[in-house]
Parts: sequence; structure tokens; C-alpha cells
Amino acid sequence: MGRPKLPTIFRPYANNPIQQQLVDKPGTSNPGFFTSISLFLRRLVHRKQIDGSSRSAEEEKVYSWLYALAQAEKNLAFEYVRSTERGLSFTEAEKRLRENGLNDPVEYRSPSWWLLLWIAFFHPFNIILIVLSALSYLTSDSLNGCLMLVLVLISVPLRFYQEYTSQKAVLKLSQYLRYPVKVQRCAGRVIMTELIVQVDQRDIVPGDIVHFEPGDLFPGDVRLITSKELVVSQSSLTGESGIVDKTADIVEDQSSPLLELKNICFMGTTVVSGSGTGLVVSTGSKTYVSTMFSTMGRQKPPDDFEIGIRHISYILIAVMLVISTVIGLTDYFTSQSASKSLIFAITVASALTPQMLPLIINTSLAKGALAMAKERCIVKSVTAVRDMGSMDILCIDKTGTLTMNRLIMVSHIDSRGSPKEEVLRFAFLNAYFKTEQKNPLDDAILAYVYTNGYRFQQSRYIKIDEIPFDFARRRVSVILETASTAGDGETQLLDRYVITKGALEEVIRICKFIGDVNGGGTVTALSAEDCQRIQKMGEDLSDDGLRVLGVAMKRLIKMESSGRRMIENNSQESDMVFLGIVTFYDPPKDSAEQALWRLAEKGVKAKVLTGDSLPLAIRVCKEVGIKTTHVITGPELELLSQESFHETVKRATVLARLTPTQKQRVVQSLQTASDHIIGFLGDGINDSLALEAADVGISVDSGASVAKHFASIILLEKDLNVLAAGVEQGRLTFGNTMKYIKMSVVANIGGVLSLLIGILFLGFEPLTPKQLLTQNFLYSLGQIAIPWDRMEEDSMKTPQRWSRKGLPMFILWNAPVCSMCDVATLLFLWFYEANSSSTTKFFRAALFVEGLLMQSLIIHLIRTKKIPFIQDVASWPVISSTLVICAIGIVYPFTPLGRIVGFVALPLTYYGFLVVLFVGYFTVGQAVKMLYIFVYKQWL
Repeated sequence: MGRPKLPTIFRPYANNPIQQQLVDKPGTSNPGFFTSISLFLRRLVHRKQIDGSSRSAEEEKVYSWLYALAQAEKNLAFEYVRSTERGLSFTEAEKRLRENGLNDPVEYRSPSWWLLLWIAFFHPFNIILIVLSALSYLTSDSLNGCLMLVLVLISVPLRFYQEYTSQKAVLKLSQYLRYPVKVQRCAGRVIMTELIVQVDQRDIVPGDIVHFEPGDLFPGDVRLITSKELVVSQSSLTGESGIVDKTADIVEDQSSPLLELKNICFMGTTVVSGSGTGLVVSTGSKTYVSTMFSTMGRQKPPDDFEIGIRHISYILIAVMLVISTVIGLTDYFTSQSASKSLIFAITVASALTPQMLPLIINTSLAKGALAMAKERCIVKSVTAVRDMGSMDILCIDKTGTLTMNRLIMVSHIDSRGSPKEEVLRFAFLNAYFKTEQKNPLDDAILAYVYTNGYRFQQSRYIKIDEIPFDFARRRVSVILETASTAGDGETQLLDRYVITKGALEEVIRICKFIGDVNGGGTVTALSAEDCQRIQKMGEDLSDDGLRVLGVAMKRLIKMESSGRRMIENNSQESDMVFLGIVTFYDPPKDSAEQALWRLAEKGVKAKVLTGDSLPLAIRVCKEVGIKTTHVITGPELELLSQESFHETVKRATVLARLTPTQKQRVVQSLQTASDHIIGFLGDGINDSLALEAADVGISVDSGASVAKHFASIILLEKDLNVLAAGVEQGRLTFGNTMKYIKMSVVANIGGVLSLLIGILFLGFEPLTPKQLLTQNFLYSLGQIAIPWDRMEEDSMKTPQRWSRKGLPMFILWNAPVCSMCDVATLLFLWFYEANSSSTTKFFRAALFVEGLLMQSLIIHLIRTKKIPFIQDVASWPVISSTLVICAIGIVYPFTPLGRIVGFVALPLTYYGFLVVLFVGYFTVGQAVKMLYIFVYKQWL
């Protein structure tokens, strides 16, 4: 009418001057094009994790916009969104739909399959193996080339499958928010007529007026216009079963937490009871729920293990290029054959590559996943098994995880706090005869009565009527009748009772008296002091973590004479007698304390992240052994600075009243600011943010579909003992993988250095390409049993993480020990066969056997920090593979195959020398190991 024409707000925020002024902070400006490109490339290269100490820019805009609407009067809210009390016209709604797009909370496109395949393929070890395979084929070494390609073909499909399935999970979210909505639109050319029409949720636009009733979902963020006893469930956002009252007739202030705003309803929440109308102020990606899921589906930064593998890959490539070139040139100067030197250089490069690494890693992870499956635990992403071994903090929700998710009755007390059987009797009668909307509280009362041997003779009562529970009254009443005899012994009386139980404040509101009515019991007027005392008692019980219900009753006496009844027409729920309070509790699981103790023994600390009240969370944590000296709530976290946020999250063990985004920020803070590996156990849509942000996302089989999609581990039973077993498997997997990496790199680098020394010392190739490939093949074959090895108990007690400096230092300390033994062998052979005509064949046969035995036995020295074969013995698969490969290596020169590749039979005296050599090797190696442990305080 006379209003200025404002630009539509649901384009980017900057397009609306009013909204930009509301949501932008002073002094902020949008970056230019080149700055944006620079920031994007920086994020792409570094891919750092968000620290969680503050909200993102998108979240800040959504928060500021919703607070502005909550603090505005209704007429100003219409101005903000360019709408009227009649609603939008159909033409205007279509125009806004074209401008803003469909009302989908998640705007996400899954990467194409070929891009994911390229990511899976482009791994340093895969590139090394493919290049070496191609060179092997070019030099007619087809067997070695084929082996390398097979290893690539095993690892690439597995990696592609994991990435492809994880990227599809976020697309499930849109299925939960599609439904028809009643919208008020206006039509007409001259006279505008208001119409109530049904449109699809995806077609809702800002400025629409929606009508809602029980069971409806809000199609966007809504500023209430009218409301009548409106009660809303926000469990889809908070994960907790509690309900909240909403009202249109209020103007909020900045001090209220966002999810506790009374005049704002959020997209995806449900109307439990009541009705009303609301103005849609945000849709699609501008809603609060969209900020929850905006980060989902994005590729996570690589963890320490992946970064470590890449770093060692680049180191090996550099070493390979240098050493292969040096050996190739050295061999060329001694042999004067370019083709022969090239083949030998390629063979050396192949020997330097830990070709079995992808197979060992995948086998170890698959073995761990199968072991966890036996514990009724489904592993969706096998890398989560390894991350379980590194996890040092487990964030868990209270309900259903620490607790049984089943209420039990604790006490029945009168207005003075003393146990009173009459309170239990009337609470039992209410629960027993109640038929509509049975709930766990009724079951808890009945179970308490039956298991404790009470006999209340419910058969004497007849149900007359029931006033069911509703969210406005928050109480339920039953009307019962029972026969009794008057004092004359002849007149039959019918006693009619109205028995009520419900929320304590609502029960007190309908009471006029206090006391009990059993026989000659006294009844007194309910004074203001009594009300205050009862409410204070209820608050104290709630603060102690108990759920509280009030119980009241009223007796109506009816006389039966000559077949006639005198019925009093008293109001049913009024002037009642307050009897007392019954309390309930969701007890901790019997296994929870034991499981948390097992996790603590393994260095995994537990933190409780819940949307429940702080007193309830504290009570549960105390009973299961979690310290509660440092606790905090979500609203308190919002007031902290960045540094205070990180420090508080690091110290706190119980964090209550958290929103989904706060759970995510807590997880991110622990990951980045405190450098922890985080596991998160959750089962609701509201947990999806934290599940995806965590290093190990854990859900349960009964959880929401979205939560299970984003979880990497799914428990078939809500039992923390399963996680304790998973931690053991993760550490076993990580430890065995590190055994192979360290052992293979040390053996390969030490062996290649020995080849270089051998060429310079002998003047010819210590091993021919075929002999070197045969040795490398047999050695690799013997390492397949490593995933079936066991770990020392000390290694299983602490979280295992990749040390970026650990591997290079490990190589520098241990690789020279291998080379020293090879040099000792060369010196022995030089003096033993210096004048023999078969020196070359003898040297090669002797070096082949010594090198293969050395590489096969080195696993036993590296796998434990104790003395091998004396203080600690490997598992039988590792022992068996070592014996088999060593036996093959010893007899190989005596076989026809050995003669074909250019070997000669070795004298028995040489094997005596090998015994002395390996005793010396294990002695020197153990000394170096002990010194290394003394300096660095760790081994693997």
C-alpha cells in the first residue's frame, strides 16, 4: 500500500539493505574476486579442520536474522520479509520461488564417480607401482610388472567404494523434509481474496503465511503470528524428547538461547499440540537446519596416518630416484652395458618400494573389521578400525548409551518428603486404569508396585471415565468407583474418586487442600507456604536428576437407596487434595561403569555431550564414574571468547543443553585446539553434524537413517564394552601396520645401500635383476602374515598415533644395522672365496640367502621392544611364514631353479657363519633398540 518497495531478501544477504544491516557486523566487508580465489586455493591445499571456537559466517547471519525477527513486533516482521497479513499473491510467490529456488535445506551435489575414481587412483604408492610396472614391461620383466599392477587393482577399487558410499549419505537428508503445507495466499485482480491452499514444502517461499495444527512440520523458519496453546517438539534439532511451549504474543531479547526463542519455530520441528499461524522468514539454505548440514559431505582433511603415508611416499620417491640413478650409473661404469644397467636400476627401484603396503593395510583393516563384527559391530569404513586405535576421547550422549533408556520409579513421598504408601496407591490406580496414551511412566509405576509386593486390590474399583493427557493441561485423570458400607452396617455407599497425576506445577494449580484422605485422615487448606515448599522440593529433586510427577485426588460420596442415586455435580479437576510426589529415573546400565573403566585403562577419556539438563547429566555421570568437577551448558559456551571456549571444552567432562551445532563445535575444538582423536557416539538426526566431524563416527542400529549413513561404525547393541573391544582391535591393526611400514622401509633402504656398496666393492652386480626380484618376491610373500600378529600389552594401553618425526629417525637408527651385516657378509665372502673360479656365482648365492634370511628375521627384531624369541614370541602365523621363507631361501641354491638363475651350492660352513652373523645382528640390533627407546621413549 504505502510501504516502500523493498528488495527481496531471499537472494544473497547483501542484496537486501535491511537484512544486510541486521545480520552484518560493523566493519566487515566482502572479499574481492581474487581474494576469494586465493582463500579457496589456500583451503584446498591445506584442508585444515575448523577449530569450532566460533560460528561460521553463514551461521552468524542466520542467528542474527532470527534474533532480529524474534525481537521485532509482528507488523515490523511483515515489513522485513515484504509480506502482508493476507499473505503473498500467487504471482508474487511464483516470482520468489524462481528467485530463491526450491525450499531444500541442503544444497549439495555429490562429486561425479569419475572424480572419486581419480582421487582413489592418484595415490603416491599407486603412481610408483604403475611407473615401475610400465618400465618393467618395457624391459621385458613382465612378471614383476604384472605383480605391481595387481596390487594397484586391489587398492584402487576399495578406496573408490569407500569414498563413493560416504558421498551419497548426505543426499538422504532431503527425504525427511518433504510434505504438504497449508498456506494462506491471496488472489483477485480488483478485490483480493484470502485462500487456504496446500502446496508442497519445497514450494514455500519467504513471506508465506502457514497454518499449522498437531502433527504438522514447519516448512521453514517461522515467526509466529497467532498461537493457541502451542507446544512444539524440537527433538529433530536437539535429540531430546522434551517439548517446548511457543507463543506469538511475546517479543524476545538477545539473552535467550536461539532454540529457546518462544516466538520462533524452526524448519523440521513438529507441532505436538495447539494451533496457529506463522510468517515464513527463512527457507532453503538460509534456515537454521541448513546451517547444521551445510558442511556435510565435504571431504575431510587427511588424518595423521594418511599424511604420514604420503610423506614417506615422497621420501621413498626421492631416495629411489637418487639411489637408482647412482646404482645405475655405477653399474654402467663397471659393466659398460646401458640396457643391462637400466634393467638393474629399475629392479633396485622396485626392491626399494614396499609393494605389499596397500595389501597389508587393507588386510589388517579387514581383519579388524571382521573381529569387530563378531562383537556385533558393523564397520562401514574400514579405516575407522585404525582410527579407533588412535582415539583418545570418546564423546557420548547420555540417553540409551550410559543409561538404560527405561524409566524406573524411585520414591513416593508426601508434601513433607516422607515416604507415604497412599501416594503410591493412588498413583498406581491412575496408571492401572488409564487406557489412553500409555507411556513409560505408567509402566514404571506398575513395575514398582508388582516387584515390591504391594496389594492395592484394584479389582474393587470400576473405571467410570478418563480425562486424557494433553500438552495444555499436562496431567491425566481417571474417575473410579468402589462400593463401601456406611456406619449403620446396612446402607451401601458408592465412593467415587477423581485421581490425577501430572506435571507438579499443574497438579498444584488444581489443588485446594493438602493431606491424605485415608479413613480419618486430616485435610487442611493448601497455603501459599505449602505451595512454595512443595515446588522447592520438586526443584531439588529435579536438580538431583529425577523426573517428578505430582499426585492428587478428590472423593465424591454417592448414597444408594431404593434404587436411586444422588450424584453430586462437582467439577472434576478442581478443589483437589494434594497427596504427594512420585519420582522416576533412567538408571545407568550395569555395563556402563565397567566399560568406561576399560576405556580409561586404555587411555580413552569420556566426555558427555547431551541436550538434557545439567543436573540430570551430572547425576548419571557420577553413578558411572565420570568426573563432574568441570561442567558447562550450551548457553554458557555461547558467551565465551575463542581462547576461553577451547580451554573450557578441553577441561569439561559434562556438557549439557547443547544444540547440534554446539556438539559439532566441541568436537572440532577438541580435534584442532587440543590435538585429540575424537570418537562420537550418537543416534539422532541432530547428531549427524558431530558424527561427520568426528574422526570415528559411531551410531546404533536403531538410530536415525541419516545418523547411520554418516557413522563409520554401527553398533547392533548399545553397549560401550563393544567400543572397548573395538579400541583393542584398532590398536592391533595400527600396530601391525606400523610393523610392516617400519620393517619394510628399514630392510629395503638397508638392502639397497648394501647393493651400492657391493657394486663399488666387488666391481659387479651383487645380484642380477632376476635374483633380486626373486628375493623381493619371496620376502614380500612372507610378510602377508603380519596382520595376524599380536601386540604387546604395553602398546595396547595407550592410543597409537603416527609420529611425523618418528619414521625418519627410526630409519636413521636401524637401517645402518642391516647394512653393517651385509658389509660383514661381503668381507667374509671376499676372504673365503677370493681365489675361486666361481666367485661371482658364489657371491650372488651367498648374498641372496643372507639377504632373504635377514629380511625375514628383521620382523622379529622390530615387532617388539623386548628381546625377540626370549621375552616375546610372535604369533604362530608369523613364525610359520618366517620358517617357510627361510627354508625356501636356504634350499633354493641347491634346486634346479637356483641353478637356472645362476646360483651354486653353498658349503655348510657358510651357514655356520650366518648363525654367528645373525646372533651378532640381533645383539647389535637389540642394543640399538634399547638406546632408541631410552632416547625417544617409544618404539613402534
